[in-house]
Amino acid sequence: MTNQPQAPTLTCPLCSCPQFQQEEARSDSRWGFTSHRMTLLVCQNCRYVLHFYDKNSIFDFD
Repeated sequence: MTNQPQAPTLTCPLCSCPQFQQEEARSDSRWGFTSHRMTLLVCQNCRYVLHFYDKNSIFDFD
């Protein structure tokens, strides 16, 4: 048996709550040439939003 370290648990930086609601968001650049997709984790206790950036592309037209 090998001892592998466990992945850290994500907690809210404001209230230390470990429960989040996951949402997806998209933000266009100022002139609409690029689209940025993000994963948002919303704390279920205090509603603080953590942003996680996925990727962007000039070919995202939807």
